[in-house]
Amino acid sequence: MKKLTNQLTFLATLCVLIYAFQSCEQKPKEVTKEVKKKVIVESEKPEYFLLRPEVEKAYGYSHAVKIGNSIKISGAVSMDDDGNPTAVGDIEQQMKNCYADLESILKHFGCTFDDVVKEDIFTTDMAQMLEKSAYRAEIYKNGFPTGTWLEVKGLALPEFMVEIELEVHKSE
Repeated sequence: MKKLTNQLTFLATLCVLIYAFQSCEQKPKEVTKEVKKKVIVESEKPEYFLLRPEVEKAYGYSHAVKIGNSIKISGAVSMDDDGNPTAVGDIEQQMKNCYADLESILKHFGCTFDDVVKEDIFTTDMAQMLEKSAYRAEIYKNGFPTGTWLEVKGLALPEFMVEIELEVHKSE
C-alpha cells in the first residue's frame, strides 16, 4: 500500500509539474537585427568670387570662397580697381574703403555684416587703429564678431595701413 501511495504521490507531483510548465508563458526570443544605413555625402564644391578679377589673378588669390554655409573672405585693403592704393596716409578712410569692399562681397553671397562670425584686422599703426575703431559700431549694429587685431611691420604695399579679413556663416 505504501508503494501504491508513493506511486500516486509521484504521479500527482509529475502532473502538477507538467501542468505548471505548460501554463508558463514563454517569452519569444529577442532578435537583434543589424540595420546598415547607407549615408551618401555629396562633396560641396567651392564657389569662388573675385572682386577685382585682374588684380586678384595677378597676385594669385580669390577674394572670397564659399563652401556650404561658410564663407572665407581675404583681407580687404584700400585700393582702386587697378590695384593702386587709395586714401594714402588716412587710416580711417582706408577702413571705410575696406568695409565698402567687404560689404560688396557679402551682398554677392546674400549676406550682411550680421552674418560675420570672425573679423581679423591687421594694421601698421595700432594706436591710430584704436583711435578710429569706433567706426566699426556703424558696421556691426547687432554685436561684434570674434576676431584678432594685430599690428604688423607691413602689408602688401607700404601705403596700406589696414587690412580686414572675415569669416562668415550664412544660415539656410
